[in-house]
Amino acid sequence: MIFLQLFYEFFKTGLFAVGGGLATFPFLSNMADKTGWFTHSQLMDMIAVSESTPGPLGVNTATYVGFVTAGVPGAVTATIGLVTPSIIIILVIAGFLKAFRNNRYVDSAFQCLRPTSTGLIAASGLSVAASAFFRTDAGESLSLSALKPEAVILAAILLAVTRFIPQTKKLHPIVWIGFSALVGVIFTFGGVPMS
Repeated sequence: MIFLQLFYEFFKTGLFAVGGGLATFPFLSNMADKTGWFTHSQLMDMIAVSESTPGPLGVNTATYVGFVTAGVPGAVTATIGLVTPSIIIILVIAGFLKAFRNNRYVDSAFQCLRPTSTGLIAASGLSVAASAFFRTDAGESLSLSALKPEAVILAAILLAVTRFIPQTKKLHPIVWIGFSALVGVIFTFGGVPMS
């Protein structure tokens, strides 16, 4: 039964999450509330791992959730569920899209999908930022008392170093991901200090 539920939940996500991997975040957040398979804090960890590994964010996250929920078979089921709608839609539409691309209704639909995708991605970004910069798992509101100063400082340093120092602007993003992971381990960001 869990495999059918995994497939169904990720099929819905794949069908309606227009705009790429980050657009799946609102669906995953809703899935966390609805199914209890993972917490919002775990979802942030999943997104961090998914962003740090090769492959599309949505597929990586589906694989991660499926694995956490039901092991390797769950990972395969969730991943197949997520990509199936795209495969079906692309197969159906690809043949017709070229003929109808200059149609004003099709063009209007694409014009409307762009801001929709942008809104979904912006909402995801704000949710990730709130989780990264504020302690929200304990039910606290987004207030100064819930602020994680170490996260704000790290983000400000990385923003400055990656945008305003010419020598470091050219470094590959994996350098910054690795650096951030190392800082998190050394200073035990968000976790319990190692004993």
